[in-house]
Amino acid sequence: MSKKTDSNIYTILFAIAMVIIVGGLLAFTASALRPRIDNNERLEKQQNILYAMGVNANDESSAIFVSTDEAPELFSKYITKQLVIQGDDVTEDPEAYLIDVKKEQSSAKAGNKRRLPLFVGNKDGKTFYIAPIRGKGLWDAIWAYVAMDANMVVQGAYFDHKGETAGLGANIKQRYFMDDFIGENLMSNGSFKGITVAKGNNDPKNLEKNDNEVDAIAGATITGDGVSAMIKSELRQYVSYFKTLK
Repeated sequence: MSKKTDSNIYTILFAIAMVIIVGGLLAFTASALRPRIDNNERLEKQQNILYAMGVNANDESSAIFVSTDEAPELFSKYITKQLVIQGDDVTEDPEAYLIDVKKEQSSAKAGNKRRLPLFVGNKDGKTFYIAPIRGKGLWDAIWAYVAMDANMVVQGAYFDHKGETAGLGANIKQRYFMDDFIGENLMSNGSFKGITVAKGNNDPKNLEKNDNEVDAIAGATITGDGVSAMIKSELRQYVSYFKTLK
């Protein structure tokens, strides 16, 4: 075997060794960071749920979460029950907020009975029911936490997205859009109708709360359609539970 061949073999072996070492380091780093990532996700979910029911640090125009330091204590204070709804079965689960909505949607498509988390909160003597929902925007996933009263009238909402266009569809997480949903009725004449993000709503100040509509974001028609579809398909699944509250 020539020296050149030996050199090539050593080079290949060295490259393989480096791949193994780098792969091991990446795996170790990912494993070491996993607890921190999981904790950050827990805190973010708590902040989202609290925001939807009005426990936040908003100023006059901006949407601001409570701090991560405050979130666990406030979550324990304001969230009185965590429920899991599966068909006609309703159970309490202190970690229902950790249910992955995306995975549950996929599981339901595969024919399994979906678990629907619902959080019951109390603030200033008022009861809130907060549901996490997920849908599809223009480019990628969109999601929300919607707080309702026992009549399925929206009391607050937090929207977010993975990759909507800045200044257009990404504005679903702006306070002016989210606040439009407050007071909107998801029901109409005793039946679930949802809320449509509508162009030409002719109600720019959103004073009409029984029309099942909010004003669309200019230039973000597809994202708005995604929000409408998400609300209608996801919150419809909670109707049977809300009927038990009558």
